[in-house]
Amino acid sequence: MFTGLIECTGILARVTPRAGDCIVSVRTPTGFMEDVALGDSIAVNGICLTATALRSDGFEADVSNETRAHTLVDQWKSGQTVNLEKALTLSTRLGGHLVTGHVDGVGQVVGRARDSRSLRLTIEAPETLHAYLAPRGSVCIDGVSLTINHFESGQFGLNIVPHTAERTTLDSLRTGDRLHIEVDIVARYLKHLMQFGRPSEPETPEQGDLTLDALMAAGFGRRPS
Repeated sequence: MFTGLIECTGILARVTPRAGDCIVSVRTPTGFMEDVALGDSIAVNGICLTATALRSDGFEADVSNETRAHTLVDQWKSGQTVNLEKALTLSTRLGGHLVTGHVDGVGQVVGRARDSRSLRLTIEAPETLHAYLAPRGSVCIDGVSLTINHFESGQFGLNIVPHTAERTTLDSLRTGDRLHIEVDIVARYLKHLMQFGRPSEPETPEQGDLTLDALMAAGFGRRPS
């Protein structure tokens, strides 16, 4: 799990094809690798990757075909800047929101404008993600935890404050650029539960079963008229 608060940016050294999938190599700033152990999780532009080789100035990670199919890894170029965050610990301040590092889809920048010292971005999201994007809700863009300002016709707006713009790759985004979107984990599971979480009730509910009658008896609302 991550917070969506980027620790620093790194440089993508190379993407190497390997037996049908690939390995990515990332160069990191001085000191970033001091507390990283083999097998640790590191989010690279919002993708949770496992460090499989360590150096003092970076790491390597395997990227499966499943990850490649849902992300922009195959379009990454040597020398590009990427956002980096190590996995949170139980003593970490949760200043952003709970981020899994599992990319839900790829969006595209359709608008960019300055608003005083902030940067305003408008992102077009895939239709499959529209149900998860709520105004004032959380979203993760290329690994950065952000708040949705508005959502309309499949597009949502974001405000990037100077601190975030200076310490991430977001300030370099231009109209037409594509990026990773991870929706809020609560919205993701709520949507799934609404779709699949209503199994048929047994003919004779056992004592303690969570049924509509049990909820009514406990005072949780009224039966619809």
